[in-house]
Amino acid sequence: MSHQLPDVQASAPDVTVGLSQVGVTGVEKLVKISRNGDRPIVLMAEFEVFVDLPSGRKGIDMSRNLATIDEILEEITREEAYRVEEVCGDAAERLLEKHDYTTTAEVSMSAELVTREDTPASGIETQSTATIVASATATESGTREEIGAEVTGMTVCPCSQGMSESRAREKLAELGVDEETTEEFLEAVPQPGHSQRGHATLTVTTDGHPDIDLRDLIDVARDSMSARIYNMAKRPDEDHMTYQAHADAKFVEDCVRALAEGTVDEFDHLPDDAVIHMKQSNDESIHQHNAHAEREVRMGDLRDELDVA
Repeated sequence: MSHQLPDVQASAPDVTVGLSQVGVTGVEKLVKISRNGDRPIVLMAEFEVFVDLPSGRKGIDMSRNLATIDEILEEITREEAYRVEEVCGDAAERLLEKHDYTTTAEVSMSAELVTREDTPASGIETQSTATIVASATATESGTREEIGAEVTGMTVCPCSQGMSESRAREKLAELGVDEETTEEFLEAVPQPGHSQRGHATLTVTTDGHPDIDLRDLIDVARDSMSARIYNMAKRPDEDHMTYQAHADAKFVEDCVRALAEGTVDEFDHLPDDAVIHMKQSNDESIHQHNAHAEREVRMGDLRDELDVA
């Protein structure tokens, strides 16, 4: 026996549901950052662009919308900018203006920033890489912009190091070394602990443009771990990095605390309502899992916490 299937509606339903984000990802553009008369820094940036969709509208007209997005990004990136977050902010504001049905436009970008530096012991010129992250959200009330960076460094586990120190004390006692000499030796020669590559992320979000030098932000993030690492390193540099890391062993949560302290010290001019996002992830060397710590907090609250501490 055959059964006749009911007709299937091919058209979209009359009732729609609003969407908080509809847009495009993976849009690549060259971005030029001005350097006060020097040649600009040129970044290959990847953008994500979104607008919200009200419930009374079925779609954003993707083909026309993509053309509008590309046109806006082309206009903004054609000229040099002073800050990467300004690129996102200008794009978000223009998107909000172009899409009369939307109330929120969001633009984010990421890019690799390569800078030159000297190694810490041998002074050899090398290069350092940081991932820049920037974003902006534009609404009728104004625009909030975010600037930040992710950097790579080295951490050493204090717990592992503590066990090595205990073993060293026992052995030195067996060899007849007095306690005062033992403590002096351990203070001068940090004992081994398992080390790992760490990834620190620090971002700042404010109304309008965050008044922050990106290079200072990168320095705060790099200094939050046990030691900086370098792309090129001679043996004296390797010894320097290893010693520094073991002399400043840190748990993953200690790195986030260091990010907090560095942010308040370096950027004390930020307003109380600036939002600070701090994140540390460690690629554990002797475990199959990784370690992660994260904190998002208003600058005013962070100041109060550190003042009390």
